[in-house]
Amino acid sequence: MLKRALRLVLSVVMLMAGLAAGSLATAGTAHADGCYTWNRTLSQGTSGADVTQLQIRLSGYPGYGAVLAVDGEFGPATAAALKRFQSAYGLAADGVAGPNTFSKLYALQDDDCTPVHFDYAELNRCNSTWSGGAVSAATAKANALRTMWKLEALRHALGDQPIRVTSGFRSQSCNSAVGGASNSRHLYGDAADLGAGPHSLCTLAKQARNHGFNGILGPGYPGHNDHTHVDHRGSRFWSASTCGI
Repeated sequence: MLKRALRLVLSVVMLMAGLAAGSLATAGTAHADGCYTWNRTLSQGTSGADVTQLQIRLSGYPGYGAVLAVDGEFGPATAAALKRFQSAYGLAADGVAGPNTFSKLYALQDDDCTPVHFDYAELNRCNSTWSGGAVSAATAKANALRTMWKLEALRHALGDQPIRVTSGFRSQSCNSAVGGASNSRHLYGDAADLGAGPHSLCTLAKQARNHGFNGILGPGYPGHNDHTHVDHRGSRFWSASTCGI
């Protein structure tokens, strides 16, 4: 009888220890990240730097032909983009950013805040300082980060197969060396040239229309038969006649 009682007590102690450990693991996963940690639920009407950080990561989910403003104000467009993101990853699409949404974002980003499938080196083969372009180095690097999150959304929409970036940020000298246009968006850090791989250039160009790119140039546009160019210029210009765009 005594042995049975001791076994029961030991079982209860082990169960409680396991529950405590599980709680700690869950809390760590949901509330801490090497890049950025959100500390409150976000929904329509909220504003602040944490909303800005959310919008950067939702840049690739504005809907067909749209661009999501990164302004720190959680309005209807941000809610709609969030619902698309949540739906894309099998979450409840309620337009409210809470623990489940944040946990998915934490899983999608590295400690330097780039999405897991893209990095700064991939978006800048010109120099290590991001200087010499048409904007400050800080702006060029920030623009590249938004581009990477758009590319991450594009990649996911196309079955999570690799996307090959062949050119990103360029300084004036790097742009001249490759014969780039004098007003190239590459000088702003917000452009990427994509090469064929698992997906054709036309598939990339067509799908990019859903992921926040105002500029899309591809096969059929002069000088773009061997790549698809995407950027977030101020107004829409899509041209890839071979692809029907």
